[in-house]
Amino acid sequence: MKNKTLFRKTRLTLELASAVAILLGLAASIQASAQTITTFDAPGAGTGPGQGTSALNINPAGTIVGFSRDSNRARHAFIRSTDGNFTVFDAPDAGTGPGQGTRAYAINPEGTITGFFIDSANVGHGYVRSKQGLITVFDAPGAGTGPGQGTIVFSPEILNSRGEIAGHYIDSGGVSHGFLRDKNGGFATFDAPGAGTDPGQGTSSFAISQRGAITGFYVDGTNANHGFLRDERGVITAYDVPGAGTGPGQGTLGGGFAANGAVMGNYYDADILSHGFLLDKNGVFTTVDAPSAGTGSGQGTFPFGISSNGALTGWYIDEADVLHGFVRDTHGDIVEFDVPDAGTGPGQGPQVFGIAPNGAVAGGYLDSDNVFHGFVRQANGVGLASPEFEEK
Repeated sequence: MKNKTLFRKTRLTLELASAVAILLGLAASIQASAQTITTFDAPGAGTGPGQGTSALNINPAGTIVGFSRDSNRARHAFIRSTDGNFTVFDAPDAGTGPGQGTRAYAINPEGTITGFFIDSANVGHGYVRSKQGLITVFDAPGAGTGPGQGTIVFSPEILNSRGEIAGHYIDSGGVSHGFLRDKNGGFATFDAPGAGTDPGQGTSSFAISQRGAITGFYVDGTNANHGFLRDERGVITAYDVPGAGTGPGQGTLGGGFAANGAVMGNYYDADILSHGFLLDKNGVFTTVDAPSAGTGSGQGTFPFGISSNGALTGWYIDEADVLHGFVRDTHGDIVEFDVPDAGTGPGQGPQVFGIAPNGAVAGGYLDSDNVFHGFVRQANGVGLASPEFEEK
C-alpha cells in the first residue's frame, strides 16, 4: 500500500519535499553501493536456450566453481579465480553428449573440489580434484552401473576442510543410499531409518559439517520427504519441521551446516509451498520466508547455501513464478536482490547457491532467452555475520 501525503503549497512544505527527495536519493545510493554484482560466462559455454554458465560455490578466498553447458548441452567444470581467470576441466571418461559431462559443486578453503560426472553410458561417478589439478574418480560401494544410476555428489555443502565428502549413490534398483568418503578414499554407506526401498526412494546426503556430521533427506515408502542428521559417530536421527506436509513430494529436506551446529534446509507444506528453515543445536526450528516470496504451489523460499558464520543465501519464487536472490544475515534480516540482465519471465531469474564468510554469494541466472550466466555478488558489508558465530 502506498502512503499518500497531501502537501500544502507553502515554503515549509517545499523545503520538506526537497529534504525527502534528498533522503530518498541518498537511500537509493546507499542501497546501490551496498552490493556489487559481476556476471560472467565460462569459456566454451553455449549461447542457446538451456546452455550457458552456472556458478555453484565460492570459498573464503573468493574462488568460484561451477559448470557450463556447451552447444551440445554437455557439462564442463570450471574454476574462476578472484581475478576473473578461468580453468576449465573434465573428469576422465566424462561423456560429451547432452546431459553428460563434468559438474563441479563444492570447493573448500584448501582449494579441493568435488562433484560428479556422467559418462557416455549415462552413469554417474564421483570425483575429487586436488588444488594441484590431480583428479581422482570414485564410485561408492553398491552403486549401480546402468543409465541413471551411479555415484552422485550434488551440493555446494558436500565437502569439508578435512577433505571428507558426503553424497549418495543410486543402486541397480533405482534406490538411493547415503555415503561418506574420507580423505583417504575409504567409504561408509548408510540408510536413514524409515527410508523407502522402491525406485526414487531412499537416502540422499546434502551437506557435511567440519566435524563430519551429515544432513540431508530421505524419501519414505509413501514418497514423502524427511530430514536426517547423522552425527560424527554414525548415529542417525530423523527430523521434520513443524508445518511440513506429509504427502508425496512434501516434507523436510536438510541442506547445510553452520559452524555453531545449526542445520539449514527447506520444507514443502501441504500446498507444495516451499519454506526455508534453521534447526539449532537445541532442536528449535525457525522458519525462513523471503518477504516477496509467492504463496502458490511450487513457489516460496529456497535456501541453498549457508556460510560458516550462519548467514543464508538462496532464491525465492514470486507469485509470477520469477526467481530472485536473497541473503539472510545472522540477525535474521533478509536482503532481496536481482541480477542485471536476468529474465523476468516464469522460471527465469537468479538461483543463488554458495556463500562465503564475508557475505559474497555466487550463482547463476537465466536471461530472457533462457541462457544461463554465472554471477558473484559482493555484499560490501551487508549480510555479514555477528562475531559470536565466527568459526573457531
